[in-house]
Amino acid sequence: MIHSSQLFTFENQLTHMAKRILLLLAHPKFEKSRVNKALIAAVADLPGLTVHDLYEAYPDFNVDVAREQALLLAHDVVIWHHPIYWYSCPPLLKQWIDLVLTIGWAYGKGGDQLSGKWLFNAVTSGGSREVYQPDGRNRYTLNQFLAPFEQTAWLCQMTYLPPFAIQGTHGLSDEAITASAQQYKQLLQHLQSNKASSESLQTAVYLNDLKL
Repeated sequence: MIHSSQLFTFENQLTHMAKRILLLLAHPKFEKSRVNKALIAAVADLPGLTVHDLYEAYPDFNVDVAREQALLLAHDVVIWHHPIYWYSCPPLLKQWIDLVLTIGWAYGKGGDQLSGKWLFNAVTSGGSREVYQPDGRNRYTLNQFLAPFEQTAWLCQMTYLPPFAIQGTHGLSDEAITASAQQYKQLLQHLQSNKASSESLQTAVYLNDLKL
């Protein structure tokens, strides 16, 4: 398990061109999630990446706003990494958004501290991609359910990227999970490089679909 006191930050190893990534992990049952454990294990030691476990840091939901805002300022790319809970995120991430993205700092008059930073959701869902379709059981696409996150990014003048989504998690083999974890690692390495452009990334429905 990742302890909040041991954030994985390796900024000194980066070149001045490399993007620094803040991965905000919000999973109330992380220890029981074989998919999310594999994803985090694959990327945790990447230079230039900070993995911040919100449920480990704030079990009482008492979010340290100044600390979180300082973390945001120190990074170029922000990932909201969470399972899909009732077509949205777990409650602590919603609490984080409500408290940290304050008017006059993140949005509104004078609120441009996050302008130009990249943001996306890395999510897992028990439902497959097929059920997240207009003719599927959930009636809407995953991107449609994530529209409030996209709007939040827009309001904060951030560049919102398509989600990285692992779906149908209950039926995934160990081999499929390992492959997805390596794909996640490759994506984050690509995001850190000066080869990544938001325009090319936004051509995909899911970041998983990109050929990196």
